[in-house]
Amino acid sequence: MAKKTAISPTRAENYPDWYQEVIKAADLAENSPVRGCMIIKPWGYAIWERIQAILDGMLKATGHVNAYFPLLIPLHFMEKEAEHVEGFAKECAVVTHHRLTLDENGKLTPDGLLEEPYVIRPTSETVIGDAFSRWVQSYRDLPILVNQWANVMRWERRPRLFLRTSEFLWQEGHTAHATPEEGMEETLKVLDLYTVLAEKNLAMPVIKGAKTPGERFPGAVETYTIEAMMQDGRALQAGTSHFLGQNFAKAMGISFQTQEGQKEFVWTTSWGVSTRLIGGLIMTHSDDDGLVLPPKMAPTQIMLLPIFHDPEKKTEVMAHADRLLQELRELSYDGESLRVELDDSDRRGGEKVWHHIKRGVPVRVEIGPKEVEADSVFVGRRDKEPRDRVTLPRAEFLQNVSKMLTEIQENLLKRAKTFQQEGTATIDSLDDFKDFFTQTHDGALVTGGGFGLAHWNNTAEGNEVLAELKVTPRCVSLNGDQEPGECIFTGKPSKQRVVFAKAY
Repeated sequence: MAKKTAISPTRAENYPDWYQEVIKAADLAENSPVRGCMIIKPWGYAIWERIQAILDGMLKATGHVNAYFPLLIPLHFMEKEAEHVEGFAKECAVVTHHRLTLDENGKLTPDGLLEEPYVIRPTSETVIGDAFSRWVQSYRDLPILVNQWANVMRWERRPRLFLRTSEFLWQEGHTAHATPEEGMEETLKVLDLYTVLAEKNLAMPVIKGAKTPGERFPGAVETYTIEAMMQDGRALQAGTSHFLGQNFAKAMGISFQTQEGQKEFVWTTSWGVSTRLIGGLIMTHSDDDGLVLPPKMAPTQIMLLPIFHDPEKKTEVMAHADRLLQELRELSYDGESLRVELDDSDRRGGEKVWHHIKRGVPVRVEIGPKEVEADSVFVGRRDKEPRDRVTLPRAEFLQNVSKMLTEIQENLLKRAKTFQQEGTATIDSLDDFKDFFTQTHDGALVTGGGFGLAHWNNTAEGNEVLAELKVTPRCVSLNGDQEPGECIFTGKPSKQRVVFAKAY
């Protein structure tokens, strides 16, 4: 008999629908009245705030400062960087009027045609580059290390909550440097920060790599990425860092006087992660009972659940729970006070427990009359089966709760790393390549594939096969073996393997 689960369909039955149901059950987000956009609900936004707080601290610790730039970008700014415009033109939303007027039928119609249209930012290289052109005059003004937390708009044809929406939240960093070496150092430094964010905090293992020329950010000299494997074997581009060379500096006129008195264009970078990370978090850890959150990312790490059937027992149960709440809030984990809440709602016991299982709370603590009498707690962990719970003396639980959270964090990362390793294959022939990306796997990995490491000499040969399989080159791993070989598509010499995958 199949195990009864909280989420239907399960991952194995229908992975895309399972993903949507996890979001619904955890109350993370919902579709908005604007097609392709989403409403991020409080629990989902609290996860984004965790990402913000952690990354913002990392950026400030490495010398970056926050600023804010306009949502609307003059069209002629976009036109200055031709390759950039070509890359984003089909995704841009454009403002053409500056007011609304009531017509004779009582309907609002656009009025006040603008002399020049504005583009709602798809990204801010051009508008920030314009500001840099005023801020930079001398080598003494460099480097500039600026970040902004903002929203962007890119029309999305096939929206999916958190993964692809027309409007989404992100941070975008933009920096300017006096030398290409400094610019490249910055690009890779931020890539390392993103890796720490993903692996040490989201417990989501990633491959750091360089994008192939056809996958680079429009206008970039080099694009670096972190690629994560989801439970269906697909890759998620979880963050990118771009070395832009002098392309945008020349387009936007960002120049400076060197120490030798010469005029030189700056070297710029840009980089960003977005609310897509929440989608990655969901698909890395969650199971058929709902969301699973690593303790470092959980808005609430411990949920206290007072449960009693006899109203006369309420006072003593709540007193025991309140005492425990205050004791836990005096403790810390990972350098922060424990995030603990008490659910005093009138939900029934089982309903209350499952509500927080589906929301991914790392530790659930049930407290009833038996626990009051024994001065104990009944503890469940989200990295274990729902019925796998233990009774612990209250003092022992308090002494070991931080260690318990560490174990959960480490278990989730270890589990995800094992999954990634088992879903990665070294491929040396075209037939094996085709077989790998069309096979059906047991368990949750049901759509075929994973990460295929194959030699490719970056030529057009093979494009037809890749298109048919819906596979793309994700990156050239920075940590991978650089041994030469033969391209699986042409048989010609290849310098290194490329990571291939189906992708979100």
